[in-house]
Amino acid sequence: MFREHLQKIVESVDGGQAALLMGFDGIAVESYTPQDVDFDPDIGTVGMEFSFIFGQIRKAAEILEIGEIREVTIKSSALIIVIRQLTDEYFTAVTLSPDGNFGKARFLLRITAPRILQDL
Repeated sequence: MFREHLQKIVESVDGGQAALLMGFDGIAVESYTPQDVDFDPDIGTVGMEFSFIFGQIRKAAEILEIGEIREVTIKSSALIIVIRQLTDEYFTAVTLSPDGNFGKARFLLRITAPRILQDL
């Protein structure tokens, strides 16, 4: 059920490479990478590494009393990662090629979140 949501996100955005539903404990619930995409490192590894960083950003926001962090976008020369918090325990992430449409990826993560939450 989660895989279909993730697949739709990746296949609906230009430059989509992979998507993930993961707990902040670093354990992947589900992921999707199209067969025709040569994505290295795998989305699970990306999710594990950035789950810790996202946790640190959440702690900083709490200390600064700036409100709950909902989303983080990371742009590097090799890829774009958009991470969206679903609950205190889970997040979704999508990776894109450097020229991918991250605005649409953000939109798709936002509108898909309620559907994923229903299934959690």
